[in-house]
Amino acid sequence: MSTWLRGWQRFGADREALVDAGTGRRWAGRALYRDTLAWSRRLAEAGVGRGDTVAVLAQNRGETLVVLFACAELGAAMLPLNWRLSPVELDWQLQDSAARVLLTGPAFRDVLDRPSLALDEAPGPAGAHGPGAGPEDPWMVLYTSGTSGRPKGALIPHRQVHHNAVNTVLACDLTTDDTTLTNTPLFHTGGLNCLTTPLLMRGGRVVLTPGFDPAETLRLVTEERVSLLMGVPTIYQVLADHPDFGRTDLGQVRDALCGGAPLGEALLELYLDRGVPLRQGFGMTEVGPNCFSTPPDQVRQRLGTVGQPIHHLETRLVRPDGTTCAVDEPGELLLRGSVVFSGYLGRPEATAAALTEDGWFRTGDVLSADADGFYTVAGRLKEMYISGGENVYPAEIEAVILQCPGVAQVAVVGVADARWGEVGRAWVEPQPGVSLAPESIRSFLDPRLARFKLPKRIEILPRLPRTGSGKVDKTALSCEPLEA
Repeated sequence: MSTWLRGWQRFGADREALVDAGTGRRWAGRALYRDTLAWSRRLAEAGVGRGDTVAVLAQNRGETLVVLFACAELGAAMLPLNWRLSPVELDWQLQDSAARVLLTGPAFRDVLDRPSLALDEAPGPAGAHGPGAGPEDPWMVLYTSGTSGRPKGALIPHRQVHHNAVNTVLACDLTTDDTTLTNTPLFHTGGLNCLTTPLLMRGGRVVLTPGFDPAETLRLVTEERVSLLMGVPTIYQVLADHPDFGRTDLGQVRDALCGGAPLGEALLELYLDRGVPLRQGFGMTEVGPNCFSTPPDQVRQRLGTVGQPIHHLETRLVRPDGTTCAVDEPGELLLRGSVVFSGYLGRPEATAAALTEDGWFRTGDVLSADADGFYTVAGRLKEMYISGGENVYPAEIEAVILQCPGVAQVAVVGVADARWGEVGRAWVEPQPGVSLAPESIRSFLDPRLARFKLPKRIEILPRLPRTGSGKVDKTALSCEPLEA
């Protein structure tokens, strides 16, 4: 399962495969594989072997993808760390994953008090082939925010990445002539696996940027002849709002995938008017992530749906009693197939709760399917909300707020926001006789949570509403959209 780059040595080794727009470096297939072998030697010398984890803390860099394939040569897994997290959160993930080696980019050399290898230093000469990896060996460890106060490391095996790539090749008709622009973070499955790894498997071309900048994105779309785009609705909206949007040539963009939040009609029409078939998808770290697709010529009439299930994936919508839903009846989405993950690192109970005995993954998301087999997201069983494309779980935020001196109880809910899709709103109950101010709680949270996790509004209530059993009743709290 680690032979993609080896295979392209025989077919198109001189074709450009990877462009790092941040550093200006370009790799043809032959050079990409040569650097892969050099990094596999360097990692092996650092003690990395089959079954180990290699952590990477860096903004998007071409070397991160080189290290990913080097890990495949060694039978190791790569853990791309979310550089938006606080040092406390990063340290916890490194301990939880038992990462053998930490690689850091230039901007993150001093963030953690841990020894690390420099990701931007040349690894030296190429080494011999490593032991490789089997289909079920983990290739990535991707942390998802925890519903019980701690993130969980999702084990993404080679089998999942491979079949997701095959699914994407089929659903998006990927060719060796395609180029995608990856400006979403590689620490998310979206940045890694929506188009990047599928296109590298297909022998296409990936243009990588350190982050998202609208002017730079629009420039690269034209200069690099980008044919495929991927992003959350916020990214597409920011691009459309930029003064360069109207004068940017989008004629070569034949497909644009959108996920992470609902796609509005006005935004869709903006892109359709420019000849770009912007289409909504649906997936998650644990499955796919490319699970549903809408034919490009049907995006307008299918607006509001996430499309139909794609290859190598079974779907079910079930009622609370486990029976199958009828047409147009909302139910929990269950997914099964070769694109389902292996489980959560070191958490057998969480894995057992997520996967049924016969292999179905319980998404916790509520969808419905019409008579034509097009699916629509109705809501979430879980309380997770998505802020600017980032998954946020209230339980994690609540656990940190409860550590703040003087806090007796807290409730966090995601509410609609015009800019970010959803943001957090927190209600805090002080301990008896304690006076709390929102500013003091925000100051406490600031060094402990990533910026996208910080509640946009914090309100102090003498007592939070309770249910009959004594639990905080979140349904009794106002969840109206926050004013700008």
